[in-house]
Amino acid sequence: MGNIDHLTWFLGNPIYMFFGSIVMTLAWQSSSLSTTAIIALVASGVLPLPAAVAAVLGANIGTTGTIWLAGLLVSDGMPRGDTLRIAMIHTGVNLLMAISLLPFVNHIAKYVGRVG
Repeated sequence: MGNIDHLTWFLGNPIYMFFGSIVMTLAWQSSSLSTTAIIALVASGVLPLPAAVAAVLGANIGTTGTIWLAGLLVSDGMPRGDTLRIAMIHTGVNLLMAISLLPFVNHIAKYVGRVG
């Protein structure tokens, strides 16, 4: 895999991983791909578990970009009507969940570490 010592400041920080995974999921248009990459990084020991939990939360927000892209293509511009409502609810629920859980990533990681 190579030397990734220059990325430890990024990989060890849950907030950076949260925002980074939003960007990568938006770019890939696949939260499954993001989550698979996160699991592989944790399994290889590169990514600490708290940062991985934050990254999965970010991937859930990043996946909402798909509905916005679909809305743009269907509506010939900014989504309107039901398309807009669906996109807003999808994004809002994922944002609410991520904002609610982000302060507790260390506790979640500790629990997952004990259970898994």
